[in-house]
Amino acid sequence: MTSAILLVGGRGTRLSPITDEIPKPMLPIAGLPVTEHQILAAKKAGVKTLVLATSYLAEVFTPYFGDGSKWGIDLRYAIEKEPLGTGGAIAHAAAELNEDEKETVLIFNGDVISDHDISAQIATHKNSGADVTLHLIQVEDARAFGCVPTDSQGRVTAFLEKMDQPVTDWINAGCYIFNRAVIDSIPNGVVTSVERETFPALIAHNRRIVGYKENAYWLDIGTPAALFKASRDRVKAGFDAHPTAQIDSSALLSGGTFIGAQASIAAGASLDNCIVCPGAQVATGARLERSFLAPGVVVASDASYKDRYISIEKNLPITFG
Repeated sequence: MTSAILLVGGRGTRLSPITDEIPKPMLPIAGLPVTEHQILAAKKAGVKTLVLATSYLAEVFTPYFGDGSKWGIDLRYAIEKEPLGTGGAIAHAAAELNEDEKETVLIFNGDVISDHDISAQIATHKNSGADVTLHLIQVEDARAFGCVPTDSQGRVTAFLEKMDQPVTDWINAGCYIFNRAVIDSIPNGVVTSVERETFPALIAHNRRIVGYKENAYWLDIGTPAALFKASRDRVKAGFDAHPTAQIDSSALLSGGTFIGAQASIAAGASLDNCIVCPGAQVATGARLERSFLAPGVVVASDASYKDRYISIEKNLPITFG
């Protein structure tokens, strides 16, 4: 496996107001943007070339990631002027790959944190002779998802929409491996959904789609509740902080709070399950719970906030319902 496409063009409307200023794939989880977690996972699986398929706030990715050399990967960019859907984004991004880089391509969504074994998924793809291999995850209640049934050989038999009585509890986890013929079959410049159009069409034409089943840690960070859960899960030990952060010894940090670079937390401050971006400042005695502090923001002494997004320009409630 040498090439990959990462879909990072989504608007992230369910995460508003946070994503009004920061694109969802650049939201920090334990101090690293979601996209950086995914680049590291791709690199671990042997990916050498990766295309970021961007659209919303596309201009923020290049200053952070550059050409990818920091991560030992050849990073390229495909910017959509208008959103093209998952399929259209893949076709558009594939144009940034050389012909010999399109034979087998890893494709994954920019709003998922997953610890599954990508190398094992690649091996399954090669060994099964599949046209597409999907990572499938098992959930307790599949009613909130479309489900993906497979036969006894692991072959996907259908892509089903949400239903009250799902036929299986295995769902699409958003990480795919495509053969070149599948990528070439997606029309370029046309809004297309791989989930609703490409995959069902492949099944209808008896193409081989295989499910790779692994119940590793997996989380779609599409909602505020999921974003803060991801921070809590990744930090684990109550709190963590960048080495350059300044934290007074009397401050109380808990619940998976992460403090970013050059941020400062003053005496007597209390932060529970908070995400504090670089350069933010929390003054003496402030009390914060499940709040997102954007870069450079200053929280006043003795302020008290819960379920808030706080930036230099905004101080708005976050809906966790």
